[in-house]
Amino acid sequence: MLLESLQSTVEEVNIFSTSDLFLRQRLELVESLWESVLKAECGLELVDLLKKLRKISSPEGQVTDQPKTSINELIEELELNEAIRATRAFALYFQLINIVEQHYEQRDQQLNRRSTYQESEKARENYQKGEKSTNGLVGADLLEKALVGETKSQEKGGTFHWLFPQLKRLNVPPQQIQRLLEQLDIRLVFTAHPTEIVRHTIRLKQRRIATLLRRLDQAEEAFRGMGLSSSWEAESIIEQLNEEIRLWWRTDELHQFKPSVLDEVDYTLHYFDEVLCSALPQLSQRLQQALQDNFPRIKPPHNTFCRFGSWVGGDRDGNPFVTTDVTWRTACYQRNLILEKYLAAVEDLTEILSSSLHWSNVSQDLLDSLERDRVAMPEIYDQLAIRYRQEPYRLKLAYIQKRLEHTRDRNNHLANPEQGQVLVEETPENIYHSGVEFEAELQLIKRNLEETGLKCQALENLIFQAQMFGFTLTQLDFRQESSRHSETIQTIASYLNILPTPYEELSEAEKVNWLVGELQTRRPLIPMEMPFDEKTIETVETMRMLRHLQQEFGIEICQTYIISMTNDVSDVLEVLLLAKEAGLYDPGTSTTTIRIVPLFETVDDLKRAPEIMEALFKLPLYRTALAGGYDYLDEDKKEQLPPPQLQPANLQEIMVGYSDSNKDSGFLSSNWEIHKAQKSLQKIAEPHNLALRLFHGRGGSVGRGGGPAYAAILAQPTGTINGRIKITEQGEVLASKYSLPELALYNLETATTAVIQGSLLGSGFDDIDPWNGIMEELASSARKAYRSLIYEQPDFLDFFLSVTPIPEISQLQISSRPARRKSGKKDLSTLRAIPWVFSWTQSRFLLPAWYGVGTALEGFLQQEPEENLKLFKYFYLKWPFFKMVISKVEMTLSKVDLQIAHHYVKELSDPEDIERFEKVFERISEEYHRTCEIILSITGQPKLLEGDAGLQRSVQLRNGTIVPLGFLQVSLLKRLRQYTRQAESGVIHFRYSKEELLRGALLTINGIAAGMRNTG
Repeated sequence: MLLESLQSTVEEVNIFSTSDLFLRQRLELVESLWESVLKAECGLELVDLLKKLRKISSPEGQVTDQPKTSINELIEELELNEAIRATRAFALYFQLINIVEQHYEQRDQQLNRRSTYQESEKARENYQKGEKSTNGLVGADLLEKALVGETKSQEKGGTFHWLFPQLKRLNVPPQQIQRLLEQLDIRLVFTAHPTEIVRHTIRLKQRRIATLLRRLDQAEEAFRGMGLSSSWEAESIIEQLNEEIRLWWRTDELHQFKPSVLDEVDYTLHYFDEVLCSALPQLSQRLQQALQDNFPRIKPPHNTFCRFGSWVGGDRDGNPFVTTDVTWRTACYQRNLILEKYLAAVEDLTEILSSSLHWSNVSQDLLDSLERDRVAMPEIYDQLAIRYRQEPYRLKLAYIQKRLEHTRDRNNHLANPEQGQVLVEETPENIYHSGVEFEAELQLIKRNLEETGLKCQALENLIFQAQMFGFTLTQLDFRQESSRHSETIQTIASYLNILPTPYEELSEAEKVNWLVGELQTRRPLIPMEMPFDEKTIETVETMRMLRHLQQEFGIEICQTYIISMTNDVSDVLEVLLLAKEAGLYDPGTSTTTIRIVPLFETVDDLKRAPEIMEALFKLPLYRTALAGGYDYLDEDKKEQLPPPQLQPANLQEIMVGYSDSNKDSGFLSSNWEIHKAQKSLQKIAEPHNLALRLFHGRGGSVGRGGGPAYAAILAQPTGTINGRIKITEQGEVLASKYSLPELALYNLETATTAVIQGSLLGSGFDDIDPWNGIMEELASSARKAYRSLIYEQPDFLDFFLSVTPIPEISQLQISSRPARRKSGKKDLSTLRAIPWVFSWTQSRFLLPAWYGVGTALEGFLQQEPEENLKLFKYFYLKWPFFKMVISKVEMTLSKVDLQIAHHYVKELSDPEDIERFEKVFERISEEYHRTCEIILSITGQPKLLEGDAGLQRSVQLRNGTIVPLGFLQVSLLKRLRQYTRQAESGVIHFRYSKEELLRGALLTINGIAAGMRNTG
């Protein structure tokens, strides 16, 4: 038996140790199962072929010394079906080892958390014995002490039980911690960006295998604890794993159809249903426990300190399929999901809260509530009064459950009115109008329990969920590109003939003056019947839908409206004017129920962002709107209005984009411009007494701002976080972070830890002018080098379209959104950042995440080689921003494979293009080697990732097998493109159809994405 063959290995180590031996044992298991399934499904010939193909590369991922011609012949001679089966087999292998590694990471985090907790307990005991820190400094020295020499602690994830003892040892004043916790505001926004290549069906199979692995851990621990040599339960689980993998093999990996927006809604909200709804209460409990252990007098933050948002169903930028109907159905879908979760929880509580009046007292307020319920819902009383006559909690929960059911039924009718009327007559008393009403009833039960000395954790968790998710589940953000608003205003103004000069021809100052004037009048601008084009009508109807959603679901459902490609002050005022027309902005009180969020994406826009925001802040009308209008009203008018409860007063949210700035100027320039913009925006906001919440539009890949969130947050400029941050989470990142409960908790805890740590332990290193001057020089040099290749090299566009699978990637059915912002000419300006990064990842160049960095660093080193290298090493040690940049570049370089990349160039280029494409490749190769050499000299390591054993292991784990998949992709792309050329000429000499060839090529894209654990 397989289990017995592994027994000798297992017995050498405690199964719950953190050593790599456990990981290797699990990898051996899944690889053995993988081979077994392939033999059973396809025969020994496929397994032998796979072994032969894997010999193409060394364990480190380099192509072996065997002649390249023999490799090509082996691949090219494969029948299409053989190539496809080999591709599918390698893709399955990568998916399986991803599951194992993720499972291992989750176990490792549990162990590290336990270890960190024990260390913090020991430190707390020492502190109480009088072994206190003697350093009372707060500021730059604190960050030095916290970051330098704390590498080992940070490897444990920066958990709460690591952070708060640190703050105590560093003598951070409790009052300072308290102030920060009171304004702690972390928002993670799920987007529908098309970087998730794995089908939802396959994700479910992955989850089942992860569950079986967890059960296998428990079974093996149990039989080893009893001193037994074998376990029928473990053997049974291994057999179930085998069955799951066989079923997976027979499942199509490719999306069967282009997903609709509502499909994407379902895929994304799946993580709330499966993991987040139950995980988030634990996050709050962990923080409270760590705080109690170290600062018992500090009040913990509100339960909603970490909240989620979503763009799925609200992001219209470049996606014509996000209609008002889709947005409405999305909001109903969200409400239905959370109501079903509440119903299941109430059923569980009914089982738990069985207290009888014979043995427990209840307060009069609960009895009064039950009497009101009897009058409002007599049918429930008639049905259950006898059954629950001595069990008041169960009777109360029966009323709560029925109200939830009525609320759900009404919601389903709103989502699908064509399906008929609601079965139960709706009254104000038999439904909930908001999550606040639902929470109030739960709080009533909680108070009664506490008064009798009882506590119910399941009830506490449900109250937490009610506070966190309400009846909306998550906030739904809207986004649209700035030109759509300008075009809408132009169309309306032209139709009404109210401007002497067309709106589009006005200067920026003239636009602002006219918009401000329109915003101060109650006269409607848009006629009820709109004789406009489809786009104009859709833009106006979007605002009306936003208003309709707030009326039905409460303003918490959607308060954020993001303007992508913000270029001027008028871009923001145009949206405010359209909001006014929809009833979302009141010119009389200067109050608004939405928050307009400018998104600065390109480098030029990032540079102009401070100037634009300064101009906005100086506009009395806009400044009053930010204050909620209330603070700026006369005292007599204040008495006529309730205090503002719509938005936190005097808070401006600003979004910075990583993807387009990187595509525009390269990795180093993009990150530096974002870094600078944040500092400048903070300085501008302070004199206006405004707080900022910076919204980071990060993707999954390094080329789009991705990478470990913990280090990225700590690398933000000092004084710009202040307990507030908002970050996008998208594509494959959702699966890697939130598919398993402990991993989700770990990622949420490290993000929260980083926000607290970065806010309290500012360094001041970001404000050292000579350092900033050096970085400015480096960013400028890197941008010049990057753009000289990407935008100024005349052969580059042809090179990109030929030697990467960009034409084929656009045919993947992974998103409802088109790959290009606008149809027409296929140039880099219209191509979205995601397919841009995706294609370079597939061909193993990973160009957007590192090109230009080596040239910039080398140019500075050449000025004073020894001294400047020492300076770089010092930056790397002391400056979080610089270390983040170098670490991300190092990680990306470790995934680059120029041998494979060169194979793409030689095999996919037309013969007449080879000479000019080789020159482009040589230029890329020179920059790669230059960058590697300098990065290693800065880190002081002999090899890339030598200082990060875990990440190095993860990369090497895949490198040895991903090479043959690259060869297979090239072969299938060649065949597909040859077919296309023949079809264009009218003469086709192929055994296979275009559909068969395209399917093979797309399967290789799936496989390489799984092997790289990254797409775009």
